[in-house]
Amino acid sequence: MTLTVFFFYLFAILAVVSAVMVITVRNPVHAVLFLILTFFNAAGLFILLGAEFLAMLLVIVYVGAVAVLFLFVTMMLDVDFDELKAGFIKNAPAGLLVGGIVLAELVLLFAGRSFDINLGKTLGAATPTDIDNTRALGQFIYTKYAYLFQASGLILLVAMIGAIVLTHRVRDGVRRQSISAQNARRPETAMAVIKVPSGGYDIPAKIPAEAKLRASEAQSGHSPAGKSPSDKTSAEAAE
Repeated sequence: MTLTVFFFYLFAILAVVSAVMVITVRNPVHAVLFLILTFFNAAGLFILLGAEFLAMLLVIVYVGAVAVLFLFVTMMLDVDFDELKAGFIKNAPAGLLVGGIVLAELVLLFAGRSFDINLGKTLGAATPTDIDNTRALGQFIYTKYAYLFQASGLILLVAMIGAIVLTHRVRDGVRRQSISAQNARRPETAMAVIKVPSGGYDIPAKIPAEAKLRASEAQSGHSPAGKSPSDKTSAEAAE
């Protein structure tokens, strides 16, 4: 057994075992950690096939971003395991049916095919010899398949915007900035001039809220800048 064959079986066995552990462990945090292990082993298989660029993308994008995001979201969410178990038992027949169909398709697909452990060398021979695999892939993506690459980016952008729109909720009681309301302000709606007699007074009902607060402070004798309540003749307030 050569070293390449040994590492292939090592990465393949670890990938399959960790993938099974993702769907069988009870703790969701452990499931995400096993998912990260699965990505690392799949990256090792890509390296054996001569696709080091795909291996790098798998580690950087999926392990470094997606799986870590799953981990943080899982740790922050309060997951109701009883509800999940009830849904799993309820949908188990449909899941077994779909899984059986997929397994039958895979068996029919690979039944008449033989697997070659040296497939990486065969695929690598098709790439130009004067440049590396990553540069050759870049030349194909940004020349022959440039429009398809841009279309895939547009589809991802639309999917991201759709997810934001679907999950957006308008909550009542939350103060938000309104540019049109700010531009429509007038002095008569933002200011109230009141007469403050000596010895106390009643606060009018239809004046801005901050003007009421200032009038109350003046009436209680806590006027700012050391002024007496009789010296305070006006109060301003913003909506």
